[in-house]
Amino acid sequence: MTNAAVGYPNPQGGASLLLAFRLQSSITLVLGSGPLAASRAFAALDADSKVVILATGGLTSACEEVKWRAEQGQLTLIDWDTLPGSSTSSGDDKLLEALESYLISTSDIRLVCMTDTLIGGRRNRVFSEKVYQTCRARNIPVNTTDMPDLCDFTFASTHRFEDASGNATSLQIGVTTNGQGCRLAGRIRRDIVSRLSKDVGGAVQRVGRMQDEGDELEENSRVSTPNRPVPSRSTSETDAESSKRRIKWVAQVSEYWPISKLAQMSDAEIEEVLDGERIPVPSPPHEHSESVLPSIHSLVLPRKGRILLVGSGPGHPSLLTLATHTALTKMAHLVLSDKLVPDVVLALIPKTVQIRIAKKFPGNAEGAQMEMMEAAVEAAQRGLTVVRLKQGDPVVYGRAGEEVLYFRSHGFEPVVIPGVSSALAAPTFAGIPVTQRGVAESFIVCTGVGRKGKDVQLPGYERARTLVILMGVARLPAVIQVLMDEQAQERGRRDGKAYPPHTPIAIIERASMPDQRVISSTLKDIVRAMDSIGEQRPPGMMIIGWGVLALWGEGDVGVLDEGGEGMDEERVGRWLKGRDKMGVAWRISEGLDSGWEVF
Repeated sequence: MTNAAVGYPNPQGGASLLLAFRLQSSITLVLGSGPLAASRAFAALDADSKVVILATGGLTSACEEVKWRAEQGQLTLIDWDTLPGSSTSSGDDKLLEALESYLISTSDIRLVCMTDTLIGGRRNRVFSEKVYQTCRARNIPVNTTDMPDLCDFTFASTHRFEDASGNATSLQIGVTTNGQGCRLAGRIRRDIVSRLSKDVGGAVQRVGRMQDEGDELEENSRVSTPNRPVPSRSTSETDAESSKRRIKWVAQVSEYWPISKLAQMSDAEIEEVLDGERIPVPSPPHEHSESVLPSIHSLVLPRKGRILLVGSGPGHPSLLTLATHTALTKMAHLVLSDKLVPDVVLALIPKTVQIRIAKKFPGNAEGAQMEMMEAAVEAAQRGLTVVRLKQGDPVVYGRAGEEVLYFRSHGFEPVVIPGVSSALAAPTFAGIPVTQRGVAESFIVCTGVGRKGKDVQLPGYERARTLVILMGVARLPAVIQVLMDEQAQERGRRDGKAYPPHTPIAIIERASMPDQRVISSTLKDIVRAMDSIGEQRPPGMMIIGWGVLALWGEGDVGVLDEGGEGMDEERVGRWLKGRDKMGVAWRISEGLDSGWEVF
């Protein structure tokens, strides 16, 4: 786990600006015709660039791959010696004049890659410098092999993913060490690829298909969370409202659904996501022999199905209860999962078990909730064992109560299996005690958003109490305003007095997962902190109170001591070391403690 106390980040320098070039109808000019030139040519061809290889000796001196691609018409190979130049010059000077003439006469050259820097068995630094200067004089970026100071750009160690059929997808990853260990970059790239699902390329293709099937309106790339509210779906929505809703739903699917599920989506399921249509629940699978019982008359009578309401914990698979693990791996015929349940948990479910993910997207929560309850009853009526899988604990803002009543009204008494609630587990993973002697004597859990997106009344400030807010990060500015605004109590938005601006707060994202992130600050600075870090990582939650700093470093358990309130500003200053003149300060912690690697 890495930690950093920061304000707005200061540029450190030494990095590269990573870009993805669109090279259609442009020319990549490769100087040289050896194996490295072939590699550069292939990368450019894969990016739909036209490729011209300029090499002394032409076809006869080219490596086998370059020859083959030239014969196939994939690239153009030009003998550098045959290009027109000055009749009075010779050697390197003639080659340079020929190159300059070619650059002048050929438009649309976007990049130059000089791969042949060896002349006569020794590295020709002078010639490489002159080639670089010739290209740069025409504002053409150059990459020169093994000469970093003659490079305007470098090549990352890349991998392009394939789908299940072996076809290349649009997903690529690249790793660069900025010249500080190219071999290591390749190893890191391989390690990243090995850890990603084999379905990830196919998932990208299917999400792209959803975007194509949706409207041309694109999600604002600067929107940091996919959970920003949109109006509930209605029969009277305009085309613009429908477009906004559909794009938001695609963003939700991209953020929450398992990679394997995305990769396997059929065209019908894509339409289902975009239009809200429902796919029928399948009949009970034959491989589950326990779905029927023999009678005393040797007749086969259908067994009544059952419904299990199951909590999956905060996300880390090791935190599943034994009962939950049994339900998922040995009992389930159908799993109806909330979107927050991570892929690592769903991966435990046998391949023979169908998994459906709730479409609880902004503007569709109520419809999706009813759809899942109806699907559970329909499947149970057919004799299936249905696991209704929820994140955390099903009765802590999991809507388990209404599902219990609904299932009961349809003749099924569900078994409710508790789970480890993220309300308690997430602060623990972040090193924050919700109760701590000398700091926090109690805690309260609430939601940041009410039913159908309505505002809720938030608790007021009590120095000895920790406030845990679930489902409120997408509305962070409004929540913070209610907590600090003196008039919010009079307007009924807060039950109790206002929070001091310097009250500590931590936002915990993706709790218990390898990419967990904790942003710690004060109420007055947290909005700017979240704006500064870019994309959010839902799901997120807020922990507010003095317990946030209690166990940091050497610890501070004197908050409730007599006179402790007068030392709060100093206490916060020590905790967030390095305040700048604007008073902007926050700390970011990435990942889990290394001790969790064994679980």
